[in-house]
Amino acid sequence: MAESIISPGVFQRENDISFIQPASIEAGAVILGPTVKGPVEVPTIVTSYNDFTRKFGVTFELGSSKEEFLTSLAVKSYFEQGGNTCLVTRVVSIATNWTNASSTFISSSAGTEPFTLGTLGKGAIYNASSASLQAGDELADGSLTSGSADNLRWEISNVEPTQGTFTLSVRRGDDNTNSKIVLETFNNLSLDANSTNYIEKVIGNQSSAITADGTAILQVGEYINQSNFIRVASVPHKILNYLANDGVTYTPENADKLPSAGKGSFYGGVGEISTTAKLYGNISNVNTQGLAATDYTKVITLLSNADDYQFNIISAPGLIKNLHSAQIDSILSLAENRGDAIAVVDTVEYGSTVGAAKTQATGMNSSYGATYWPWLQVQSATGKNVWVPASVVIPGIYAFTDGASAPWFAPAGLVRGGLVGVIQAERKLTRTDRDTLYNGKVNPIATFPGTGLAVFGQKTLQTKASALDRVNVRRLLIDLKKFIGGVSQGLVFEQNTITTRNKFLSTVNPYLESVTQRQGLYAYRVVMDDTNNTADVIDRNQLVGQIFIQPAKTAEFIVLDFVVEPSGATFGA
Repeated sequence: MAESIISPGVFQRENDISFIQPASIEAGAVILGPTVKGPVEVPTIVTSYNDFTRKFGVTFELGSSKEEFLTSLAVKSYFEQGGNTCLVTRVVSIATNWTNASSTFISSSAGTEPFTLGTLGKGAIYNASSASLQAGDELADGSLTSGSADNLRWEISNVEPTQGTFTLSVRRGDDNTNSKIVLETFNNLSLDANSTNYIEKVIGNQSSAITADGTAILQVGEYINQSNFIRVASVPHKILNYLANDGVTYTPENADKLPSAGKGSFYGGVGEISTTAKLYGNISNVNTQGLAATDYTKVITLLSNADDYQFNIISAPGLIKNLHSAQIDSILSLAENRGDAIAVVDTVEYGSTVGAAKTQATGMNSSYGATYWPWLQVQSATGKNVWVPASVVIPGIYAFTDGASAPWFAPAGLVRGGLVGVIQAERKLTRTDRDTLYNGKVNPIATFPGTGLAVFGQKTLQTKASALDRVNVRRLLIDLKKFIGGVSQGLVFEQNTITTRNKFLSTVNPYLESVTQRQGLYAYRVVMDDTNNTADVIDRNQLVGQIFIQPAKTAEFIVLDFVVEPSGATFGA
């Protein structure tokens, strides 16, 4: 109803604009590849290795042994070296119709099902029972016969008819009554659609799918998912205003619709890991960890959306230039078109030669990519020593460099390029090998007696000799563009006046000065004045700025001259 304002006075109103809009997903690195479980083809942020294991799992059974995907090895290395956030994108075989699992029957006093739940992740791994939790599905101690660390359970408790509230807990599938492993708990949930604690509002009800053009995720459902594991699939019996206007009275009919205290699991998920997956050093052109190279196409296209996904490193361990050329080219193009990330790619499969690694690198030309060789041996979560491509560990080297120094320092050498957790290299490179590789744009991983393994090169894949043929300069530019671009974003639709230009200069100049003080630049100059913002530029609604920089170079070749002088010679001061 409109408010009538006639006589003078103070009129106070409320305008609720606190609705939270989803922000762009920002991470240090994005890692693509198969995982044991988790959302399919939906880039998902993880903030620690433990967070990754909860959402995506680690080991799986292949024949009679337990194995691990390169994806989890790469994520572990990244966080062990100081990475803060990682965007994981699960790749699955597009030949299988992967589906989410649904909750077993949730009962109520009325005999109806008040709501159903679905897993955010897809695959048969979430299945722990049939449509209803039957006697044979649960043992005497409350554990599930088919429960595992990778599937889920649900539990309803604290049902309060006087308030119309209840508690929903998400438990791990391998727990039991006396040793519950609770992953998430949602208290005081309600089936009252007008309540702030309405179950769909609190947990979320969105399902995700890649749009037809492959450039974005289409969200179906009104409420953003707040759970890391489940969504509300349906609420067939919503209640409007559970309590009467007095805030106390409720009808028995509404109370009968509340869920009864109980527990259950999930069923009906479709999709399984290939039983013929070739892993580690056995990856081939037609089978990379149970996938075809074309299975990566959709997620590579999706990550080209720089508005929704922000990162500065991209790696897809398991894709190899010599075997999967089209996909490696797509990843390099993605980084180049975005302009805010560097791609770490692999050139050759396990057991290749120095010459083969160089040949494959020669065929690529981009300052937004870098490659490293040879393959490395690490210990998997199963305790086995396995061979992995360099792209598994290099994002961690970048993360360590960022934390210990800054992005514009070289992620190489004995100070920042030491490889943690690596047992040995596929082969020990001689000085001649390193020269051959570096001349061919391949960054060698050297083995030094008494020191260990270290990255001993920092070239990008750019063929032309310029400042941008070095990783530290490319990453410097990425960092500068990210900061200055963010500042500029705030000037769009502002008045094109001296005040606006000075606002830009007063932020950018101190930032560039700080980069100079931290050894990123030798010198810089920023121009945004009448010289590049002439009348015709202003009439075209443009604001032009020019940033001139002299990137600091690294000392890659140290020349020491030892001069032997005759006896009796004197040394100058």
